[in-house]
Amino acid sequence: MKNNDLPLYQQLADAIAVQIKDGILRPGERLPSLREMRMRRGLSLSTVQEAFRRLEDRGLVQARPQSGYFVSPRAVFEPVPHPTAPGEVEVDALLWNYVKDLYEVAPGHVDGFRNAHVLPGLLPVAALQKLTIDCVRSRPGLLSDYGVPAGDAGLRRQIARQALEWDGQISPDNLIITQGTIEALNLALRALTRPGDVVAVESPAYFSLLYCLKALGLRVVEIPTDPVCGISVDALELATRDGAVQAVILVANFSNPLGSLMPDSAKQRVADLLASRDIPLIEDDVYGEFYFGKHRPRPIKAFDRSGNVLYCSSMTKSVAPGLRVGWIEAGRHQASIEVQKYIGTHSTPLLNQVVLARFLEDGGYARHMRRMRRTLAAQMRAVAAGVERYFPEDTRFSLPGGGCVLWLQLPSRFDSIAFYLRAREEGIGVAPGPLFSPRGGYRNCVRLSYAAPCDAVQLARLARLGELARMQLDGRL
Repeated sequence: MKNNDLPLYQQLADAIAVQIKDGILRPGERLPSLREMRMRRGLSLSTVQEAFRRLEDRGLVQARPQSGYFVSPRAVFEPVPHPTAPGEVEVDALLWNYVKDLYEVAPGHVDGFRNAHVLPGLLPVAALQKLTIDCVRSRPGLLSDYGVPAGDAGLRRQIARQALEWDGQISPDNLIITQGTIEALNLALRALTRPGDVVAVESPAYFSLLYCLKALGLRVVEIPTDPVCGISVDALELATRDGAVQAVILVANFSNPLGSLMPDSAKQRVADLLASRDIPLIEDDVYGEFYFGKHRPRPIKAFDRSGNVLYCSSMTKSVAPGLRVGWIEAGRHQASIEVQKYIGTHSTPLLNQVVLARFLEDGGYARHMRRMRRTLAAQMRAVAAGVERYFPEDTRFSLPGGGCVLWLQLPSRFDSIAFYLRAREEGIGVAPGPLFSPRGGYRNCVRLSYAAPCDAVQLARLARLGELARMQLDGRL
């Protein structure tokens, strides 16, 4: 599919997104009216309306009653630098301690804004408990069955059906069930690379991925990534010219930590570019279901015509972290992934798979996700409004159209490590920018999660964070 084969509304939305990214349309600026845009482009009014809805879903524009559409305020827009030279992942001891802290708190503990996963109150725990009991009673052999490396056939069939929502033509036979997305990513990396190889990653990137790359002895090339539109395809093209890159890993839908969403045209370019250069793409779509608009965004896998994309996802963050069930559709690399799965964990616990298959089949998953999306969208708006109110005026941030994190950029003199340590002393959790960089970059950036309920206590924490940020910039911290 070429760019001009995309629906007209998508072509218009992508064109406006580029103008916003390039600063032609600036934060807070009013866009042409729907009728003006219809006349300029020679499109139907419904096409223009759908394009504007897509832009709103992506957090690029906001609708104001009786006034029209405006570019979202205080969005993060930075010049796109060249990719970095290949290098090793440097893990700072302080940041490793941060990661360990994540798992040393009491279950259900709310610690401000650091955890990029929803809390138990938003998860369908009671429904899953009932399904688990029913599955054990009706199929007692589940507890004595290793299962097969590929996973339960019923669950694979349900996942393949779920993919139809984003035009995915996935066969159940091509899916391998894993113990969460992190195992899927590890399987892909082990199958495709050897120590010393170079992997291209988004910058900033999820810290757990960076630690996996380090453990496997891989070097990384950082590809600059826009907080709204995602990875720079031009920079990726430049980084992959010389054949040194063995694989690319990215999150096209609501990445962590940025919350960015790639336009369909950029997804198509990435799929075509990497296929033409025979460079496999490992796609993490764990947040694809966390969309706030009317439409589930398509992953890059939807544009894959050659089996070059290894598609990874899971239900650990959306449904049940304790069940640890994910999957990978590895395309032309399936045989290698099957071997890695067998020699690694052999199989994923069968009971967990059967429970989730039932949850999908009876409609529980769809109902749960509708509720969770509404809640997270409201929490995002509340946290964004709090940042707007409490943080320094020159704090920049985007309004993501999904996921559960906000990325804040403060003035260059801001030190997010010192900010994180001071907030931690007061019992407030945040994630400092260097945590998401292989070499300690993004010192002036902070990730805030909006996964916790934004009640009075949480708003008081946010107000205190804003005060601490002002104190540091003023030299009082």
